[in-house]
Amino acid sequence: MTKVVFLGAGAAPGVPSVSCGWGNCDPNNPKNIRRRTSTYYDINGVKILVDTSPDLRQQMLDNEIVAVDAVLYTHSHFDHVSGIDELREINRRTCQPIPVFASAETMKEIKRKYGYMIIKNNEPKFYLSKGGLVPKKIKANHEFYFNNIKIMPLKLLGHNAPSYGYIINDEIVHLGDFKVLSNSAIKRIKELEKKIKLMVVPLTIPTTHKHHIGLAEAMNYIKMFDTKRVVFNHMASECDYDYINENTPDYAMPAYDGMKLEW
Repeated sequence: MTKVVFLGAGAAPGVPSVSCGWGNCDPNNPKNIRRRTSTYYDINGVKILVDTSPDLRQQMLDNEIVAVDAVLYTHSHFDHVSGIDELREINRRTCQPIPVFASAETMKEIKRKYGYMIIKNNEPKFYLSKGGLVPKKIKANHEFYFNNIKIMPLKLLGHNAPSYGYIINDEIVHLGDFKVLSNSAIKRIKELEKKIKLMVVPLTIPTTHKHHIGLAEAMNYIKMFDTKRVVFNHMASECDYDYINENTPDYAMPAYDGMKLEW
């Protein structure tokens, strides 16, 4: 069984934001209240977190998450990484280190900013007061296995930080922030499209943007694949829930905080 929890559906400012408030979002719709993006996958009992948002503590409390077996990072921006310290609470509860997977560029930033969380090679054990993360570098198109879960990293282009996506267990495509899908990413998704049950696509704003994909661009990519279900996340205050829902096909939908899927 696969279970998915969208812990947060918001972009870096969240909704409402300090600068723009509700923006285009209807404040009367609770699905427009958005914390920053993290996504939790439970695949046959293996618990994988994609990104650690600055709101991770409350997200884990709200969804009764007390175990994380591994973390996949998409890129190094604050809204995707800065909740990393909350993983110490998982360390305390499980008394186990947590492997964290990221590209070389992202891992370099994690070590620079949160080095106290990383277990050093010469440490025989981790210390709960410091955190206990085991760094694992990934490369695009180099698949690896974690607890029998197959993971394929995908190179994404055009964002203002090196960004990656992942194909998880041949059934989930989870994309980090991007402007252009690399040819290799398109090829990998096409190879597995008949098996894919969920594609998670970031949609910061509906219109085109220098570093983010817009709704029309996203749909052009999505139509390239035989996808059964698409969920948009990482939405800023320009993305009203009902507007996105009404302007996408039945198989595509916006996420909201706490949204759960399973199959």
